[in-house]
Amino acid sequence: MKKIFFLALIVTSCSSSRKTGSGELPSCIQTKIEAFTKLPKHEQPQNVIEYEYKGKKVYYVTMPCCDFYNEVYDSNCNLLGHPDGGFTGKGDGKLPDFNAEKKKGKIVWEKTKSN
Repeated sequence: MKKIFFLALIVTSCSSSRKTGSGELPSCIQTKIEAFTKLPKHEQPQNVIEYEYKGKKVYYVTMPCCDFYNEVYDSNCNLLGHPDGGFTGKGDGKLPDFNAEKKKGKIVWEKTKSN
């Protein structure tokens, strides 16, 4: 009986929403994070940071290396653009004011350092 209870507790805690200082993460962002953890360590993004941008929550994904675009998603996982990164380091030009306008950054996921 104890084993069943413990297993149920693990399943429940693994499937529950991650909470940030400003509330729960959207399920699509949780799904992205879960997918990141399944990638080889050298392909995993460095972190996901929740920001306020133009009055809305957005999620900035720092990619594993300098030549990749960093990504910004809204709460519905729509890709808003790439404010930086890439070969030039200047992103794709779709969010030119992102770095100046982002506020209240909070890391909601970070790649583990092991391995």
